[in-house]
Amino acid sequence: MKKLVLVFSMLLFGSTVSAQAWDGQGDQKLQIGLNGWGYGTGITGTYDYGLGSIVSIGAGANVYFDGYKDDNEDNNVFLFGRLGFHLQEPLNLPEQWDIYPGVNLGVLGKDFGIGAHLGVRYFFNQNVGIYGEFGNNGSLGVSFNF
Repeated sequence: MKKLVLVFSMLLFGSTVSAQAWDGQGDQKLQIGLNGWGYGTGITGTYDYGLGSIVSIGAGANVYFDGYKDDNEDNNVFLFGRLGFHLQEPLNLPEQWDIYPGVNLGVLGKDFGIGAHLGVRYFFNQNVGIYGEFGNNGSLGVSFNF
């Protein structure tokens, strides 16, 4: 257990010298978090890939513990594509921070799902940070850079 705590501490509180929240083209982020509002309460996972200095595309899935139900069955998965616009460079933010508005489009059971958010990321080191996405379908969690 002590080794696990040590490894996690090293990842989370490692060097902040090269913490970079957004690198632009080729940047890749994986986020895992808790979905507290929107279609229901649950967990979420997203992936973003940088197309340029400002634009990213990606995909994600939300698995709901409660909330959304369609007419015929209980559907608890929202699969979606996403588009984001990263404002770190235009707003001249410190390299640890990124602010990004975005949209999610996908399927939720038999229905079409759409979401819009304003996201914020802060990286403690080169690999690990935290994020929050606030909108009609939002979440809070951990962000990984690779």
